[in-house]
Amino acid sequence: MTDHEARNHAATGPLHGVRVVEYGVFHAGPGAGAILGDLGADVIKIEAAAGDPERYWTVVGGLDISTPATGESLMYEVSNRGKRGICLDIKTDGGREVLHRLVRRADVFLTNLRPPTKAALGIDFEALRRVNPRIVHASVSGYGTEGPMAAVGAFDPMGQAASGMMFLGDPEHPSLIHLAVLDQATAIAASHAIITALFVRERHGGAQAVHASLYGTGLWLLYANLACTSVLGRNPGMAWIRFDNSPLRNNFRCRDGKWVIGVHHPEEKYWEPFCRATGQEALLTDPRFATPADRLANVAELVRICDAVLATRDRDDWMRVFRQHGLMFSPVQRLEEVLNDPQALANGYVVECDHPAHGPIKIPGYPIQFHGHAAGTRRPAPGIGEHTDAILAELGYTADEIARLTADGVARQAEAPAPGGGAAIEKRSRHG
Repeated sequence: MTDHEARNHAATGPLHGVRVVEYGVFHAGPGAGAILGDLGADVIKIEAAAGDPERYWTVVGGLDISTPATGESLMYEVSNRGKRGICLDIKTDGGREVLHRLVRRADVFLTNLRPPTKAALGIDFEALRRVNPRIVHASVSGYGTEGPMAAVGAFDPMGQAASGMMFLGDPEHPSLIHLAVLDQATAIAASHAIITALFVRERHGGAQAVHASLYGTGLWLLYANLACTSVLGRNPGMAWIRFDNSPLRNNFRCRDGKWVIGVHHPEEKYWEPFCRATGQEALLTDPRFATPADRLANVAELVRICDAVLATRDRDDWMRVFRQHGLMFSPVQRLEEVLNDPQALANGYVVECDHPAHGPIKIPGYPIQFHGHAAGTRRPAPGIGEHTDAILAELGYTADEIARLTADGVARQAEAPAPGGGAAIEKRSRHG
């Protein structure tokens, strides 16, 4: 698909015509821009000469996340898909002029830099609303706009730590959820705020300022947990102990080493179908398990009995049995399985695409369906300065002026064609 075709394809997106200018790094902020791009917005990412440091974040613990095609971090692709890129030094007079031209044409400005840095660069809300009185200014931070941590930066693990997420699985041993899960949730929250602000602006006019943070999003994700802790005085984020849970709300290892999990409410409705589906009719007359109270009193023994039965067949065999009996079980899938799950593929939750650098790959699709509009990844992340010349030309700069901006170090052009020449991603899905 050519760039021209990509622009035509983007016209079907629900945010077609919305212009976004982004000056941010890593994922929690730029991830919101990627989501807006999935929805059809024209997102222009501004990078300094060295580029977004996420490009060079290639090792996480013992995991190498560099891509064979570019040597850069795969996370950069994740955070910046669907955008066009310009390399610009906004600390210079010429760079600020280019920035202001971009902002005057934009609907949204997005950043995740700290407050002192935003003020020093002139990209805070008050500065940019003077440039564009209708701008939606979106900021993403670690801990929010107020309080003693307002100016402190943060990464995903710090937000997980502060919010209580790290103790959800085990109250004694904190554990992180990888990779960039809270970052992605914050990006979703920020995009939600931006779209809401666009609506408010259309209804009431004027500039809008919105803010999302890792900490705030983490607490929002844990709404039910925090409410239970506050109202009931009990923290539900306890370790999952199988032998404390009914077999109707439990996970089981099958003969092939794969797992299933069941969640049934109300449990009494499903007790007899479960016993019959698993060939354990004798449990229905066993006095140890006659009532819900009896089953709870003897739950450890009951789970051991069910463990032995579930271990006699493969996971997929059990799933067919459970569905035949109307039971609420799911396979516990690994990520490798998810990429090939017929249910995910049928709904466009996983889509196949031809990436110009990485070749045929599968990526998450946009999970919401629109009547009459399409959403999803439309182009790969830009190389450093890949679209500098084109964007400057759109802003009215002549070829001589562009050459002078480059010679003065204000702008940087791509030193070599990006892998695939900037071609758009071609999706092969029913949403494509």
